[in-house]
Amino acid sequence: MTTRNPLWFTSSYSNNGGQCIEIAANLVAAHGIVPVRDSKHPNGPVLTVHAEAFSSFVGGLKTGQFGTV
Repeated sequence: MTTRNPLWFTSSYSNNGGQCIEIAANLVAAHGIVPVRDSKHPNGPVLTVHAEAFSSFVGGLKTGQFGTV
């Protein structure tokens, strides 16, 4: 059985005054996608990213590829 309903979560590292995103990792295995949304607007638009692209993005964040703010 596969799921189509995203189970949203915010990273435990997100403690920056509400400037967070939420992702639904439960759709990766069945559909190969990672839905992403703004935690301040849970009923707003959802960006759907291919799992490989999301993984590359997270890897780039971890290695500092995008710099710091």
